Amino acid sequence: MAEEAFARAVDDGLKLTKRLVLPGGGGLPPPRPPQGMDRDDPAAVHGAWLQHLLPAAPMAYAVVVDPGAVDSPDVPSYQPHVYGRLDPPALIPLQMREVDLRVDCVAGGCATAEVALRARWWVHCVTRSRACHCRVVVPMGHQGSILGAEVTVGKRSYNTHVIDTEDNSAVKISMPESGGLLKQELFSLTIPQVGGGEDIFATIRWSQKLLYDNGQFSVEVPFRFPQFVNPLPKVFMKKEKIQLTVNSGVSKEVILQGTSHPLKEKGRQSEKLSFLHEAAVENWSTKDFTFTYTVYSGDLSGRVLVKPSTLRDYDDRDMFCLFLLPGRNEDRKAVVYIIDTSGSMQGKPLESVKNAMATALSDLVQGDFFNIIAFNDELHSFSSCLEQVNDKTIENAIQWMDLNFVAQGGTDIMHPLSEAMTLLSNSHGALPQIYLVTDGSVDDERNICHTVKTQLVNRGPKSPRVSTFGLGSYCNHYFLRMLASIGKGHYAAAFDTGSIEGRMVQWFQKASNTIVSNISIDAIKHIQEFEVDSEYIPDVSAKYPLCVSGRYHGKLPETLIAKGHLADMSEISIELKVHHVKDIPLDKLLAKQQMDLLTAKAWLSENKELERKVVKLSIHNSLPSEYTRMVLLQTSLDKIDPAQQAKNKPIKQSSPDERSAMPLRGLTLGFGDVTATRENLTTGFGDIKPHEQFEIFEKAVGCCSRVADCFCCMCFIKACSKMNDQCAVVMMQACAALACLGCFECCSELCCGGAN
Repeated sequence: MAEEAFARAVDDGLKLTKRLVLPGGGGLPPPRPPQGMDRDDPAAVHGAWLQHLLPAAPMAYAVVVDPGAVDSPDVPSYQPHVYGRLDPPALIPLQMREVDLRVDCVAGGCATAEVALRARWWVHCVTRSRACHCRVVVPMGHQGSILGAEVTVGKRSYNTHVIDTEDNSAVKISMPESGGLLKQELFSLTIPQVGGGEDIFATIRWSQKLLYDNGQFSVEVPFRFPQFVNPLPKVFMKKEKIQLTVNSGVSKEVILQGTSHPLKEKGRQSEKLSFLHEAAVENWSTKDFTFTYTVYSGDLSGRVLVKPSTLRDYDDRDMFCLFLLPGRNEDRKAVVYIIDTSGSMQGKPLESVKNAMATALSDLVQGDFFNIIAFNDELHSFSSCLEQVNDKTIENAIQWMDLNFVAQGGTDIMHPLSEAMTLLSNSHGALPQIYLVTDGSVDDERNICHTVKTQLVNRGPKSPRVSTFGLGSYCNHYFLRMLASIGKGHYAAAFDTGSIEGRMVQWFQKASNTIVSNISIDAIKHIQEFEVDSEYIPDVSAKYPLCVSGRYHGKLPETLIAKGHLADMSEISIELKVHHVKDIPLDKLLAKQQMDLLTAKAWLSENKELERKVVKLSIHNSLPSEYTRMVLLQTSLDKIDPAQQAKNKPIKQSSPDERSAMPLRGLTLGFGDVTATRENLTTGFGDIKPHEQFEIFEKAVGCCSRVADCFCCMCFIKACSKMNDQCAVVMMQACAALACLGCFECCSELCCGGAN
């Protein structure tokens, strides 16, 4: 697994730090084992080991290929020289000298937080006469999306930049890949050749979704620093600073519920609150930064936020964001679960889906109806009709899943969708819903969207809601997003096996707790142009606020009316005040959502004009898209002012012609992989991809880099083109010894099968 390879590299790096002699005397204290670990449970021990070594806060690592370079830059240890090279390289966590966290939350509308983290690390583990690559790794919060990064090292500056994939004149990409997403919500950058003792100044910005549960909004930012990144307190004074702003977006009362760090309220102006935490600390934070608050809303309520377009906007129409805060849920459901059981789902993915399904079934109540369809290139149903929920049917359904959720065969999506539509032709007066879970792509996805849209329109207001969940990177997530938009449902995804169960449970709860359906806005009565970004306005869920963005031209009235249907099909009207905002950056907060919906529309219609809109939106907001790419630009600084350097603000930059660009990978989803789906490949999940997913950089080509993997001298000579005479002597001796032991034949068979 990629996570295990990364953790093992960090473990190797921590072992190398025993060579260090730190300022003030003494070596680096060994890392403490995780507390509360059951040592009799191997799985628990292994899990705790992984969690202890994987980044749970922004971190920087020295990428060490030559262990002989590991030494204190200030106080040399004069330890014996170490021969050989490390392949793969070890990762030594760098000590952090400064950290400043800023979090701006907007609850109303998009329920999004924009996070900016500024940190300073120093390369404390490499002698001043040597240099190494350094990797900055940033875990982002819930549904995190990178917005940008700036790094300064000495007289070099690195900045992320989004370019059009079709514009070859934008920058010259002449360097190897320098990072990207190691896995979902884990961003990394590699800075080449940082000298021992140098400081690394970095500012990383990302956006993430707020969590919502029973009326409470909360933000959780990864901020748990391990003990081994703390400099010695006698040498460095550590200052921790956290700034938080909360803009509720509504005129309702905001009630603070709790925070992980001591925050002082600094200001309260209308709907905006600001807080500050600033203190000298002995150790960096050992817990995530969390903040929870409630926006009082006794019943369904909302607002419309509007903002004029800007000169650089991709659309000259003004922008609006309509949001509704949910109330109570009293709706009955008629549900059909459609679960992909093709061969690529084998192992943990299908087991996680089965566990999430068991939780979803247990959440059904008396009066609900359900059925389950397992599909590959065939179809298997739990029942020939909708079953009423009771203890016996739920128990039978779980036993049926144990027998029928077997990973085998291909993928056919249209057949089970049609079967589900037929089953829900009589939903017993309940709101009909379809949940589709798949990890694959098929050839007829556009045809599926058009067919489902026609069927839903023909069924009228009581048509089934279609929600979709994508597993891994081989399914077409834009197809699934568009299908959910057509079906007025909800889309979600999981890209590594460890997150499948939790995210599926959240998705089930969000999609199944509908309180208002068939929503319409009366804006068209007042203005001629009023366009919603999504295909249709989704239903309101009791589990999460509804956010709908779009564009309009004209002048909106002070109040709009939203209409919809309750569970008994009675009509409800909701008054929405129109609020012109100035201090909420609606364009940036909504950019990711708008870009995803526009990309799905462009894919479905194969419309080049929509693709160009996505490009403009992507470049304007520095967000990578399917039609752009994010690169890391290197710039040489002519002069550095020490006072400005401390603030990470370069004075003068060289001309664009002097810049070189390094591409960042893994930041987009693509449009699925039909070939991989046909072949039932299981590597579409981030944690079971080939090991190069976490590869630090190209393998060292020095001598003896593959001694541990290859014992046959002929194979070794083929694998290591720069082997010197000493290496050849060692290999001949090893082969002779193995031959004497009678295992030369099996050794040759082993390495001849893997030497390439």
